[in-house]
Amino acid sequence: MKSYSFALVLIVGLFRLTTEAAVTNSGERAGLDTLSIWPAGTPGITAGRGHEHDVTTAKDNLINGRPVIRLAGVTDPQIILYRAPQSRDAEPAVVVFPGGGYFILAMDLEGTEICEWLNSIGVTAILLKYRVPDPAPHTGPLADAQRAVGIVRLNASKWHIDTHRIGVLGFSAGGHLAASLSCNYQNRVYAPVDESDRLSCRPDFTVLIYPAYLAASDSVSTINPSFHVTNDVPPAFIVQTQRDPIGVNNSVAYYGALTQAGVHAEMHLYEAGGHGYGLRPSDMPVSGWPARLAEWMKSMKFIH
Repeated sequence: MKSYSFALVLIVGLFRLTTEAAVTNSGERAGLDTLSIWPAGTPGITAGRGHEHDVTTAKDNLINGRPVIRLAGVTDPQIILYRAPQSRDAEPAVVVFPGGGYFILAMDLEGTEICEWLNSIGVTAILLKYRVPDPAPHTGPLADAQRAVGIVRLNASKWHIDTHRIGVLGFSAGGHLAASLSCNYQNRVYAPVDESDRLSCRPDFTVLIYPAYLAASDSVSTINPSFHVTNDVPPAFIVQTQRDPIGVNNSVAYYGALTQAGVHAEMHLYEAGGHGYGLRPSDMPVSGWPARLAEWMKSMKFIH
């Protein structure tokens, strides 16, 4: 048992170093820029709260044979830009919200790895490192998300982004954040800071991968009353599995509300696969969701 534990600790340590190097190298290849989204300090964050840190341990579950970087204590929300290979035309963009139950951020599994995949299909990715931990009703992360999309729109010309093809993609709690933003874009939940806050923070499309907290309760497939779904809510692509411990009713509830409102939506429900798999390949059919998403984005004219 001791030798097994030592081996796992060694794997985690090596993985951290490898991942950090990969992120750095990827950033250099993609023209990575990192911007703090609150230049005068994060609203509501008091001094002495602490600094962000990696809380990954040898006891954490491996996802398809690899550990997951778990980032905690985020008090300085940032966006990290992963530029797609540039053409002469403005490209689509997706702002990525990692999951982690609003306690941590799964920064590689549901962040950097997704951004690199989006680059591979010609999409510029913007990874949002939103504040965690954050208590319900999660207005802090919503403020971070609203401001992030405004900043992307403000910099669209500089970053070669099409302002009519800016989407959001979230996993688990990040899926809740993506849906919350998609239903709460008309009014900012914070005092305006600069010009970016005068631009629309409405996503042009929404991608929800095993989303959490969308249903009114664990036992029903009715949308949480905090979500006001109208026909102006952006179209959505949704993925979840029947055996997801979070509850497939979250996806069903949001899909049902979109359908009732007349909003375009596509939902893929798989029998097995659990929760928290990101896009790491496995022998489960749910591993094919990235290909299905690319097909949907093409059919909706978000990518060519």
